[in-house]
Amino acid sequence: MSGTIITAVISCCVSFFLGGALAYLAARWKGLLKREKALQNGLQSLLRNTIIEYHDKYTERGYCPIYAKDALRRIYDAYHDLGGNGVITKLYEDVMKLDEEKPKDV
Repeated sequence: MSGTIITAVISCCVSFFLGGALAYLAARWKGLLKREKALQNGLQSLLRNTIIEYHDKYTERGYCPIYAKDALRRIYDAYHDLGGNGVITKLYEDVMKLDEEKPKDV
């Protein structure tokens, strides 16, 4: 009979500790997912802002050098991979349509 009680106590303790460990891991996982989402949103916002700055700068100049277009393409691809879309695509396309060299003065 004492063996049955010891087995029951051990079983309860193991269940208790495993349940606690699983609850801790689940809470930790949820916190990590929330943090990752916040980092993605923050990075997407920074990339969005950079694309807007490129657009304003180069459309005002009337041209966009090839190296700047390459950098913008990489920024836009990262922004798009993070789920960004909408009006930023139009801004990106506007810049990509610009000439790559400064117009010669007449």
